[in-house]
Amino acid sequence: MLTNQKLQNALEEIRQICNMETALYGSDGKLTADAGDMGANRELSPVVEEFAESLADSQTFQKFHLYRVVVEGETEYILVCRVTGEEDMIYAKMAVCQIRNLVMGFVEQFDRNHFIQNILLGNVLMADLVIKAKKYHIADCQRVVFVIDTGNKNNDLAMELVKNLSDLRSKDFVTSLDQHSVVLVKDISYIGQEEPETKLQQIASSLSDSLHMEAMIKVRVGYGNPVKRLADIAQSYQEARLALEVGRIFYAEYDTISYGRLGIGRLIYQLPMSLCEMFIKEVFGDEIPDILEDEEAMSTINKFLENNLNISETARQMYVHRNTLVYRLERIQKAIGLDIRTFDDAMIFKIAVMVIAHMKDSKRGAM
Repeated sequence: MLTNQKLQNALEEIRQICNMETALYGSDGKLTADAGDMGANRELSPVVEEFAESLADSQTFQKFHLYRVVVEGETEYILVCRVTGEEDMIYAKMAVCQIRNLVMGFVEQFDRNHFIQNILLGNVLMADLVIKAKKYHIADCQRVVFVIDTGNKNNDLAMELVKNLSDLRSKDFVTSLDQHSVVLVKDISYIGQEEPETKLQQIASSLSDSLHMEAMIKVRVGYGNPVKRLADIAQSYQEARLALEVGRIFYAEYDTISYGRLGIGRLIYQLPMSLCEMFIKEVFGDEIPDILEDEEAMSTINKFLENNLNISETARQMYVHRNTLVYRLERIQKAIGLDIRTFDDAMIFKIAVMVIAHMKDSKRGAM
């Protein structure tokens, strides 16, 4: 719905330009906005209500002229103007056109937004999609869907900021399908074919950084693969949602995650629980080692894996002696039954940790 404040601003501008008092009533005859004191006129209110129920396009009452604001065959508002001369009659008709254009612009924007939402959800038949896309002047081009997870933190503010960062006058669309995320359908025709993933990563990082800096909102951004047809943005949207879900479980340390770079997390996410439990039992036996809950031990392991099993480099980055790190790794080996200094055991351990994360998340979802 078009906000009353926007309508009030429009009436104030009309008054400043034409020096003519105006008031806007809804189709039910109730006052919506008033640039003057006509809203306090008790004689005027019943006249407006009677006019709203009539079939007349305009009406005169004392010094007031009443006009219907008709959009797509329906009466949306009734504009009342205080007319004192012939010039005011011209201004009044221009004011009707101004209000009508304002309402029509909002209706078209609302309809376009609703249309894009239905495409994202896969609720539009191909025949309807072609007809409505032509009606709203939306052409096929290369697009990517970005989903910005705000975590229920000021979603409206996040949407406004994303709109400011986008080019809505071209082929970008910003919408929301729930209370904790914003969806950006981004035109990427300008990117070209060279290193598109790098460019998409830059866009995602820019969204994350801007929302954090300007609105103090910590967000996570997931994005799908590029698509060329408007009908296929539903696929890119589902990919972006999956990227966020898989990233939440396996790559929580990253603020942005691409569907095209989910890696082994994509495979583990699709494993059934029975197979996961069998694998963990094969690796650790009946009991999962307590050391996996030890932050210091896991920090040492992660740093060691990040440095490609290089003991010297890991010790340097952790500011410990090489022998101290070797001692820690030996203690970890005794606790988990794997020597992560070897490639095979390190790979098994990395996969096992991800599988355990998947199992824990599935149990939380089942509760």
